[in-house]
Formats: sequence, C-alpha cells, structure tokens
Amino acid sequence: MEQKNIVSVKNMVCDRCIKVVKDELIKNNIMFNFIELGKIHFETSPSKNQLLTLKTIVEKEGFEIVEESDLKIVNQIKTLIIQNIFHQKHKLFNENYSTFLSSNLKIEYAHLSRIFSELEERTIENYIIQQKIERVKELISYNELTISQISYELNYSSPQHLSRQFKKITGITPTQYKNIGSREKLDTI
Repeated sequence: MEQKNIVSVKNMVCDRCIKVVKDELIKNNIMFNFIELGKIHFETSPSKNQLLTLKTIVEKEGFEIVEESDLKIVNQIKTLIIQNIFHQKHKLFNENYSTFLSSNLKIEYAHLSRIFSELEERTIENYIIQQKIERVKELISYNELTISQISYELNYSSPQHLSRQFKKITGITPTQYKNIGSREKLDTI
C-alpha cells in the first residue's frame, strides 16, 4: 500500500515526463523530495489544497493523479482472487470471476477491470491466470494430487488446458516443473 507522502501519477512514464512535472511543481512552489516514474515523494503528506493544485498541474500536462480509493480497489481485487485460489478448502466456485468480483465489491466489473488494468498494467484475467499457475506449482510440490485432480480443483476445463496454460506462463510443462520446480512469492506476482 502507498504511503501518505507519496502521490501516484498515471502516465508519467519517462524522464521527460518527470522533468515536466518537476518544472511545474517548482513553478507553483509545491515542495517535494523527489520524483520518480509514476510517483511524487513529499517530506510530509500534502494538504488538500496542495493536492488540488497538484491535480490541476498534472492534468494540464496530460497526467492523472491515482486516487487512493482506486489503489484500495485493486488490493481488494487481489485479496479476493488470492483467497479464492489459495484458501478454498474445496474445489473453486463455478461462478465466473467477473460476477464474483462485482458481487463482492458491489462495483460493476467494467469499472473494476479498467482500474485494475490502468494501475497494474495487466488484466484481471492475466492476474488470475498467474495466481492459478502459482497454486498449481504449490499443489505439484506437495506431490499429493495428479494433474487431473489439480485441474479439477482449480476449475480448469481439462488437464490439457491446465498444461497448455502452465507451459505458456512458465515455459515448461507441469511434469517438467515437478522435476525441477521453484515457486515465486505471491506478493511479487
């Protein structure tokens, strides 16, 4: 989660962007510690007036302040997906994720999808696939279930579908992984 003294700025993706924002902040007497791609760091949390001025400045230059509420929504989406994939006691639900996320967060899926894609630079579907593959790796490492059983537990249409997706993401088959595997930490995905 972002700190209060950091303001995230969407579309600030190059050194020239940083220079433009830096010049505008200096011109408008807004004190800051430093600027990096997508973020402005302040000594202390900016006041509401400073945030309004900052918002006007960055929008004038074609950028946009990322609202804290959007960051919370992205984190809620990730939490629901991880809980569903990693912490279910039995087979995953048969409901699609768009319905699942919308009903749990009480927000239309199109809005959730837009916010997630803008802030994460990937789709919710891609995130789900990556999490499911990490769960597959975990279940393979336990050596208790077959690929068929794992595909059933994670709601894949078939073991072949799981294997194709696994190979697309990891570059190796589930069987090859079983022989050499290593998993990533969930917070790095």
